[in-house]
Amino acid sequence: MIHLLYLVIFVESSMIMLLLFKSPLRKIVIAILDKIKRGRGPIVIKTVAATISVVFFSTLYSTLKIQHRGIGDDGAPDTLNPTDQVLFSKHLLEASLMGFILFLALMIDRQHHYIRELRLRRKTMEAVKKNDVRCAGPEEIKAREQQVDTFKEMIRQLETELEGKVKEASTSEATVEALKKQSEGLLLEYDRLLAENQDLRYQLQTLEFRKPHYSMKKDS
Repeated sequence: MIHLLYLVIFVESSMIMLLLFKSPLRKIVIAILDKIKRGRGPIVIKTVAATISVVFFSTLYSTLKIQHRGIGDDGAPDTLNPTDQVLFSKHLLEASLMGFILFLALMIDRQHHYIRELRLRRKTMEAVKKNDVRCAGPEEIKAREQQVDTFKEMIRQLETELEGKVKEASTSEATVEALKKQSEGLLLEYDRLLAENQDLRYQLQTLEFRKPHYSMKKDS
């Protein structure tokens, strides 16, 4: 039974993934779900869901019953025998898988419902647009064409202004780059002059230091 539950979960997960993304397989899945939900399909689906729910609660009850065996008379937890441990694990796994199957089935139903609603709204909007076009008179159509021409002219003006702004931005960028290079050159020149100034100060200090010694030797 566990293998069958895993197979159902795999099928439901695949259907959810196909419904999420637009593809030719998505249309096939939607068509299959549409057929299932017609005629006696809903009754069969509800019957299967009710049966799985009953088995789910029954398995969950058996799991709790086995767990209750492991509690001693004094309320302290007691170890289960190997058979009860295997049954407990098996029932818990089956209950988890059946609960997951019911959840995925609900997800598929909601996805299908929202996709159908979206299609109906799109068809309604397209029908309203077509009726508006058919009901519009020649004068209204001409006015709309004039509005379209006006919008096109505005778009052209905006594109021209945008090109001008782009050119100005390019020119400003080139100017900034040139100023940056010029400032780097000035900084290098400033560093060179500062180094020369320090050398000259050092030479002057050396000369001033030697001058008193020279005068002392001359006096002696």
